[in-house]
Amino acid sequence: MLYFFEHYTFDTDRRELLLGAVVVPTTPQVFDLLDYLIRHRERVVSKDDLINAIWKGRAVSDAALTTRLNVARSAIGDSGGEQRLIKTLPRKGFRFVGQVQEAPGRKGAAVPDGTIEPKRLALALPDKPSIAVLPFENLSGDPEQEYFADGMVEEIVTALSRNKQLFVIARNSSFAFKGRPVEITQVARDLGVRYVLEGSVRKSGRRVRIAGQLIDAASGSHLWADRYDGALEDIFDLQDQVAASVAGAIAPSVSQAEMERAKRKPTSNLDAYDYYLRGDASHFEFTRDATNRAVGLYERAIALDPQFALAHAALAVTLSSRKAFGWSTDPASDRSQAITYAKTALRLESQDASVLARSALVLTFNSNEVELADSLLNEAIRLDPNGMSGWMWGGWTKTILGDPRTALDYLQRALRLSPLDPRIAFANEGLAFAHFFLGNYKEGLKFAANMLRHHPTYVQGLRMAMACHAMLGDMEAAQKLWQQVALLSPSDRLSGIRKRSPWRDQDFAKLEEAYRLAGMPE
Repeated sequence: MLYFFEHYTFDTDRRELLLGAVVVPTTPQVFDLLDYLIRHRERVVSKDDLINAIWKGRAVSDAALTTRLNVARSAIGDSGGEQRLIKTLPRKGFRFVGQVQEAPGRKGAAVPDGTIEPKRLALALPDKPSIAVLPFENLSGDPEQEYFADGMVEEIVTALSRNKQLFVIARNSSFAFKGRPVEITQVARDLGVRYVLEGSVRKSGRRVRIAGQLIDAASGSHLWADRYDGALEDIFDLQDQVAASVAGAIAPSVSQAEMERAKRKPTSNLDAYDYYLRGDASHFEFTRDATNRAVGLYERAIALDPQFALAHAALAVTLSSRKAFGWSTDPASDRSQAITYAKTALRLESQDASVLARSALVLTFNSNEVELADSLLNEAIRLDPNGMSGWMWGGWTKTILGDPRTALDYLQRALRLSPLDPRIAFANEGLAFAHFFLGNYKEGLKFAANMLRHHPTYVQGLRMAMACHAMLGDMEAAQKLWQQVALLSPSDRLSGIRKRSPWRDQDFAKLEEAYRLAGMPE
């Protein structure tokens, strides 16, 4: 069956959610949740209904259910605050309230408005050993320990990515497969890698077991498998052992010096580390409530270990994100605190690529220190050439500093390192700006459209699409987009945007011309 709502197509036969012609990545549980809500949209669905249908009656916490609902809303451009499509009725349940059209599903079926069948481009293998680390299975028997298993994968990916002789897919793209039964060969094709690491984590009291197996996707053979047991206090050593064993299995030429450099111990306080992992899990939900929760968790990590640089950097990014998404009750305070935490992180640790990239992101969008941010991002890339964040935010700083051609290279590299990343929208947005400033308005419009497929009501993406249409002479389309922008951001004025613009005067002059043509008032 095909269901059509807004700009989305929900294909139950192929188990695909499409925005226009683009497949929106969804986990099986999220897809099933949407399927159930859409099929039963004529009534209110209770929590027990969902648990019986999706989890087959297993015990599921309210927090886990809320998380899945938030992810489902995000996949269709909705939010818990807006509830435009999925409505929560307190003490009653949930209901899909969007206007839906149905059509029988069949192979090759056409969809409204001439939407074409999406095609996934095959990614060429890099010229060095390439690997993706899949989400590890949580064997702790407690769904609330998911954050710990995810954190282990994050640390192993980080350790592997610091080896310059490897090509490592970013964690956020690997996690697009979380909760899904997968074919290793399909994973390798989707991500463009030769090797795939999968495994499990069991945390019981103060004991931890990490098991993993490395698979050569080309032949299907297992190159390495092992398990590591130890006390929770040994967790960083266990992670390093896994990373070293994997690197040695796929690239025996990796030097000992590279492996030693990849090792790190972010904090000696395990409780602080636990709060940091919980904070990361909340941050990556990208919702207002989860962002506020992440702020509190990072603050607790820092209170336990004031020298924990990565927690300072993570808190800085989360405060900056809260301000950028319009979720802050005091934007000026969040901006000021974000800068303070970023600079503290840099003072505490200057040789950690993640600390450098996160802190530079905050400085780029919250201060006048873009040149400093650019140098920090260049150093982050040198330390971790596989770090998607360094390349993506580096692309933004290059554009702001007037070098959009270099920015295109950086941003395309980011997309290759993490082709399924939830943050891919911001790489597309960066590409749109870079092409716009180069005068490539058609290319700019293409990437602005890509961005809007992920976040249809994102004001800055709408402004960029509006600007490209205006410079291409399509005033009707530009003015329609301005009407959308004006509804979403009624305070928009050229004078206000000029005041807070990060762009050079000559670059902003192009934007200003386009905005004025589209109808934005002074």
